[in-house]
Amino acid sequence: MNGYEYTDVIYEVRGTVAVITMNRPEKLNALSASMTEGMAVALKEAQADDNVRVVVITGAGRGFCSGQDLQARSLAEGRGLPDGVEPTIADRRYNIHAIQAVARAAQQLDKPYLAALNGPAAGAGLDLASMADIRFAAKGARFTTAFARNGIVSGDGGCYYLPRIVGMAKALDLMWTSRMFDADEALEMGYVTKVCEPEALMDETMAYAELLSNCAPISVQYIKQLAYQSQNTDLDTALRMAQYMQTIATSTDDALEGPRAFREKRPPNFTGR
Repeated sequence: MNGYEYTDVIYEVRGTVAVITMNRPEKLNALSASMTEGMAVALKEAQADDNVRVVVITGAGRGFCSGQDLQARSLAEGRGLPDGVEPTIADRRYNIHAIQAVARAAQQLDKPYLAALNGPAAGAGLDLASMADIRFAAKGARFTTAFARNGIVSGDGGCYYLPRIVGMAKALDLMWTSRMFDADEALEMGYVTKVCEPEALMDETMAYAELLSNCAPISVQYIKQLAYQSQNTDLDTALRMAQYMQTIATSTDDALEGPRAFREKRPPNFTGR
């Protein structure tokens, strides 16, 4: 632990899997400033912990995240707004900067990042889900981008992530109309990888996380880096990056352990070295 006192976020490490739980169930995990700060810290802590191989994010209660809590002031003030009082421009700017820190921390995470969507994800909550590499959803969960319906835009990378996941035309449809779509449609369009029964969601997500944890950590991290970086460069540059990463990967102990375990007909014991 880094000594940070988490508020509205639960951070725990289960074996080699770090689990980040947004913990404001009474508000469907609407984002407070302390929650966004805590998530950014948790992602950085998971990145720095060599024992963590996979990261999972989910929400407490019946919702994943209902988006920004517009009735919450900045962390500096530490209190809610009175009824009927709208947040100021400074409040909104603070909230944008806070959640952008989460987007940057997620982008810098070179370990597999999974989202277990246990319930509704709306607005910034959907953007948080989109920051993950792979998403699992509970049957019956519903999602919306919400921004255009409220006269605003995504300030935390939603317009960056969503087209890369579902394609530009589908992303624009979802963002322009702000229409609701359910877990089954999300699966059909490729936004989620699997739809699970609600009571089995975390078990299935954690089982997949454990599967990834048993793979060679350096290979997994380099594959993630190369896959994302290759989206923003030309083929020749991508091939050069692949050559460099392959040179490093083949010099590791794990590159010897994999073939050895195959020959000996046993599961490999990858150490990340």
